[in-house]
Amino acid sequence: MRPMTIEGAWTREPTIHRDDRGSFHEWFRAPDFTAAAGHAPVLAQANCSRSRRGTLRGVHFADVPPGQAKYVTCVRGAILDVVVDLRVGSPTYRAWEAVLLDDETHRAVYLSEGLGHAFMALTDDATAVYLCSTGYQPRREHGVHPL
Repeated sequence: MRPMTIEGAWTREPTIHRDDRGSFHEWFRAPDFTAAAGHAPVLAQANCSRSRRGTLRGVHFADVPPGQAKYVTCVRGAILDVVVDLRVGSPTYRAWEAVLLDDETHRAVYLSEGLGHAFMALTDDATAVYLCSTGYQPRREHGVHPL
């Protein structure tokens, strides 16, 4: 996993094994995650979001504590994934970074608790899947207008 410019965010680009039958890759490896983040992954919920081209989702975040960390990848099509630092007092507060997630590179992004998350679908039927450290709690969830 490679650290992003925002502390607490990483990207992972897996090795893809291709042959005439298709391809295989490991989209999540707990030891790699633990080495980068400094703690074992906590998984409480898995989500799948399908969007048509041009759909903008986010910027979403959850109250800290406990917050909601996310590990996101795109299994069909392509999305432009955006991480926004919404942690008041953080050295990168208000900074953002965009990462292309698609079904060719199978890149993934990990966002620690307190970071905002958004994405735009770049293709029709763009499908993002993400693992979350806590379950959805409507009273703790918030959004920031992306524009």
